Amino acid sequence: MKKLAVEATAVSLFYLAASFIAFAVVMPVQQSLFPGLENRASLLFLPHGVKVLSAWLLGWRSSIALLPGVLAVFAYFAGWGVFAPHRMIAVLAAVLVPAAVFYLSKRIGWDLFPKVGRRPRWASIMIVGLVISVVSSVLSNLAYGNSPQNYIAYLIGDFFGLFFLCLIMMFAFRALRSMAVPTDR
Repeated sequence: MKKLAVEATAVSLFYLAASFIAFAVVMPVQQSLFPGLENRASLLFLPHGVKVLSAWLLGWRSSIALLPGVLAVFAYFAGWGVFAPHRMIAVLAAVLVPAAVFYLSKRIGWDLFPKVGRRPRWASIMIVGLVISVVSSVLSNLAYGNSPQNYIAYLIGDFFGLFFLCLIMMFAFRALRSMAVPTDR
């Protein structure tokens, strides 16, 4: 239980930080560069990367780990309206879809979960991330009653947010491997 609490704290803090960057930094820049874009979708949505990477690393535990951060962000924007049915559908999609897609991928023979001695398959994680984005976007946009053009903006933002965080993880893992003490063979 303590491990799950630590994971929930870490993942939710990463989700909150990614959301802050997306909404307080990226969105104002995006609005100045693309003033005609009448959309609340960020074209670099880092929280999607946090959802995908936490589902990849934690499996089903990611749903529990993401919930506090996702609820906090939704509550920040909607206040008590966070409990409206359409927002709760979006919250559930955000926390359940990533792990579900990774487990479905594993079930059909495409196991991407980390294993000792196996390097991450970043391209495959990106593909699963796109599937997660499509499913989450469809569910959320249907719940909100948004137009189909919003789906594309969400997909672009999710893709680039995941790509950026995968790039950071790739370099972090490479740095960790280079710092590892070589074993005598």
